[in-house]
Amino acid sequence: MADGIEGKKVLFICLGNICRSPTAEAVFNHVLKERGLKGWEVDSGAIGSWHIGLNPDRRAINVMKRHNIPMDHKARKIKKADFVHYDYIFGMDHDNIADIKACAPKTYTTQIELFGSYDPKKELIIRDPYYDDGDEGFEKCYEQCLRCSNGFLDSLK
Repeated sequence: MADGIEGKKVLFICLGNICRSPTAEAVFNHVLKERGLKGWEVDSGAIGSWHIGLNPDRRAINVMKRHNIPMDHKARKIKKADFVHYDYIFGMDHDNIADIKACAPKTYTTQIELFGSYDPKKELIIRDPYYDDGDEGFEKCYEQCLRCSNGFLDSLK
């Protein structure tokens, strides 16, 4: 296997699962493909249930299209089974991490981490661009997710 990295199961979580976490999922899958890594399971989910079953925000989709990255996801909410199914659950900000831990079962096997902790530029927080007028915040989210995806995979070597 390329890079000697074994397949893992990774779940990205944000508040509504239509902006940051589906972007992280799409970018991470893109980076895996670029690196020739196989055997990974990647998904994303929400803390809240507002957008369940919906496509990602159109601005997130547009940014992914500009970068030729496929994005195919329907919003879903995090569930108790995720805490034993996934090796890693990544939150996008400190509130996400607190919410993820609050809905975790008493015992779990996943590692809960801030995705931004893998950013070589040390931008820990991937800010929610949902309330922005344009797509600049979505572009920044893409850039951060790209750096964090590579940073995380590099940390596994």
